[in-house]
Amino acid sequence: MTNEKAGQTWETPDWIAEGKQTIRYGILANIFMDWEFLLKEILFIEELGYDAACIFDHPTNSGAADCWTTLAMLAVATKRIRLMSAVSCTSYRHPAVLARMAADVDRVSKGRLILGLGMGDDEIEFKQLGLPFPNIRERQERLEETIQIIQGLWRGEPFHYQGTHFQLEGANGHPLPVQHPHVPLLIGGGGERVTLRQVAQYADMSNFGPHIWTGSTFRLEDVQRKFETLNVHCETFGRPPETILRSYFVPTLLVARTPEEVVAKQSQFPLHKDSVKGAIVGTAEEVKVQIQTLVNMGIQYFIIYAFPTDTETLEIFAKEIMPAIQHPG
Repeated sequence: MTNEKAGQTWETPDWIAEGKQTIRYGILANIFMDWEFLLKEILFIEELGYDAACIFDHPTNSGAADCWTTLAMLAVATKRIRLMSAVSCTSYRHPAVLARMAADVDRVSKGRLILGLGMGDDEIEFKQLGLPFPNIRERQERLEETIQIIQGLWRGEPFHYQGTHFQLEGANGHPLPVQHPHVPLLIGGGGERVTLRQVAQYADMSNFGPHIWTGSTFRLEDVQRKFETLNVHCETFGRPPETILRSYFVPTLLVARTPEEVVAKQSQFPLHKDSVKGAIVGTAEEVKVQIQTLVNMGIQYFIIYAFPTDTETLEIFAKEIMPAIQHPG
């Protein structure tokens, strides 16, 4: 799909355009699991009809498998489900290396990659990796340069780049990704001055939510304000706002059949302190109301963390809640 306005052309990947007709859901999957357990969970959510397996990028501070090694393995082991880096820190690898890995995963998966990028906020992990932890402005600059390099390399011509933080001389992006017009790009975070401007300028998908690392979007008013801010940035670039898929991060999902079972499940799966404010917890009917409220505000996609052993939550959500959510259009 191609959108034209103010003399600019915005090419929208088909997967992004499909979000206008349906509400979709990805599961954040690689938390504290070995490969066999992870693969079992991914095949389970693929069978249930979830749209994407979302793999976070914390190589030393989580006890989980590496993001890009995992995505490469899943590209071979799965058939339908989308594969998303949610999100890959742009300070952990040189942009040319990241572009190479992402293109390879897209080719192996036959065009199922969603490239999620973020500036990185885990100061402890930066130290564990022996990397300096720059201030926010520099990390935002590095994210922007990374995007420019990846998009430049994927044009398929020898690419030269002289940035503040990265330089390339005649780099070659071949073999290229297979998705057309390009691999969908997600930028994580909800910073209203810079991050949402970067989304409007470069990305196909925005993702924010109720966590300090995802834009501190704790209230419905915060969601509305960020959408309005994103629309303003789109206007600056002459971009139709509808070309950007609006995604929301759910740090924990817990669903049970009865109120009593909800209480019991909360004891079985205690919420992390960083997830309490943004968790969606309740019976199927209660959770349905919370999801529908966000959809009515304009959310088109959900990236959800559910406890891997809580298969009941994954099943109830897929079989009873997802089909009941009404698209506002």
